[in-house]
Amino acid sequence: MTDSILTNARVVLPGEVLEGSVVLRGGRIHEIMEGNVSSAADDMEGDYLVPGLVELHTDHLENHYHPRPGVAWPAIPAVMAHDAQIAAAGITTVFDALRAGTFDPGDLSAHHAKTLSAAIFDAQRQGRLRAEHFIHLRCELPCPDTAEAAEGAAEAGPLHLISIMDHTPGARQFVSIDKFKEYYIGKKIVRAELMDDYIAERQDLQARHAAPNKQAVLALAARLGTRIASHDDATEAHVEEAIADGVSIAEFPTTREAAQAAHRNGIAVLMGAPNIVRGKSHSGNISAAEVAASGHLDVLSSDYVPSSLLSAVFRLAESTPGMTLPRAMRMVTLNPARAAGLDDRGAIEPRRRADLVQVRLSDGIPVVRRVWREGRRVM
Repeated sequence: MTDSILTNARVVLPGEVLEGSVVLRGGRIHEIMEGNVSSAADDMEGDYLVPGLVELHTDHLENHYHPRPGVAWPAIPAVMAHDAQIAAAGITTVFDALRAGTFDPGDLSAHHAKTLSAAIFDAQRQGRLRAEHFIHLRCELPCPDTAEAAEGAAEAGPLHLISIMDHTPGARQFVSIDKFKEYYIGKKIVRAELMDDYIAERQDLQARHAAPNKQAVLALAARLGTRIASHDDATEAHVEEAIADGVSIAEFPTTREAAQAAHRNGIAVLMGAPNIVRGKSHSGNISAAEVAASGHLDVLSSDYVPSSLLSAVFRLAESTPGMTLPRAMRMVTLNPARAAGLDDRGAIEPRRRADLVQVRLSDGIPVVRRVWREGRRVM
């Protein structure tokens, strides 16, 4: 951790954009000043200086660990490659989403939450990572092995977030059977001629395993003191169920009704940044831009494209009536930090961690130029 002054920046504070300078001391933000300072300072060249992004749900690690069918890459190198791309997107705090629960026995990444979790902790302890990593365990309730896999992942190290999911065709994310077919055939998970049998099998698994798995996962979260997220809430009844389960984050609600109900009840509403960038949900559900425009969006997640966070922020600020850049930026910094219980980061304010990102707009596209974590440059 080094002391330094960053000057000639457009500093994105929680409530305004200030043209000025930021003093870093001991890995923390020491002072924020209006205007520029001496030539001894580090010139930001008029770029934006924003808080390090906080990502609560990314599936991106699996792309590095399982790059081809049947191929498992060495775990720590996979984590390091993932981490480099995360940091290059301006993310300084990341919750890596690992899976508990297997539908396809041939899917290598679905079996290795414990291996990947251990690799993340080892790489972090060895100082190999740029961002700070936490574990988000995604528990697929209809799978036969979910409870056992969740317990195994917990043995590898702390779980900081647990989400309870159900991707059964005809429910939640895939309330449209046609969209389920389009997604699974498109990803070559199931051949078209086998799809009807596959759907019936998945619905049978839900009937047999979802309820006992949910009970076991909620008990694990209570024992560990881990925060809980719901997934793909579609109705007010789903939100009432989430409240009863002690949920604090609603991931990817699929309807306006569910997003409004979650927000009204103090549950942080998380939507996908790729949804903002693409202008629609890949599953045919509500657009995140619509949820943002109604004032019910709290947190953005990059989900499967790390660079989508900053792109979504600047797009929202430009295209959504009443949406300022500071408000949009809070959705990827301060709001997710608060939702995760991380009160030491997420804003450029004195005494908070000096997790910072220098961003330049090039033809409207945000370009990450430099990244600092606790005052140390990591990118």
